Amino acid sequence: MSEKNCTGCLAATRRKVLTVASVLALDAAGSLARPAQAEPADERPQPGDLLVAIDGSASAAALTPADIATGVRPVIAWPMDPAGNVVRDGSRLNKVLVLRLDPATLSEETRARAADGVIAYSAICPHAGCEVSGWNAQDTILECSCHASHYNPRDAAAVIDGPTPRPLPALPLAIADGKLVVAKAFTSRPGIVHS
Repeated sequence: MSEKNCTGCLAATRRKVLTVASVLALDAAGSLARPAQAEPADERPQPGDLLVAIDGSASAAALTPADIATGVRPVIAWPMDPAGNVVRDGSRLNKVLVLRLDPATLSEETRARAADGVIAYSAICPHAGCEVSGWNAQDTILECSCHASHYNPRDAAAVIDGPTPRPLPALPLAIADGKLVVAKAFTSRPGIVHS
């Protein structure tokens, strides 16, 4: 093979490599520009989702109003898509506190979001993202045990005291076929509030 033909071969090979590299780079850039599809388990609660208790069992039985006793520690639950039985536990921001209080003691706003006295709030504190796990049964108050923020569940989880910047987001409920279901999306974004 002559030197002239060999130089042409190298130039042609270089062009092919650059063309392939350009196509791959454009394809990669295009896939980065497309938003990633959320997995069903990561999606926020949707209207019609059932609520299932977090109890460590493999089964995910839908909660009914009868499962929630009045005035006791909240039940920790996840929303579940009833069509595919997908528990939306892919994000901790979907974890909810479900409790029942005497409807006569609820503010008008809270009563409108309740189902037979059963109410639900995000289990994640807006201050530092800790789980709201404390319960003062005597005063019916929710508490974040990380930094002692207190919430009034009778009044839309209003802040009583502590460093939290806002109330817990509420998850409006309804009853369908005897089961607790999500009526609407969270009233505000769950999780830490960024200034």
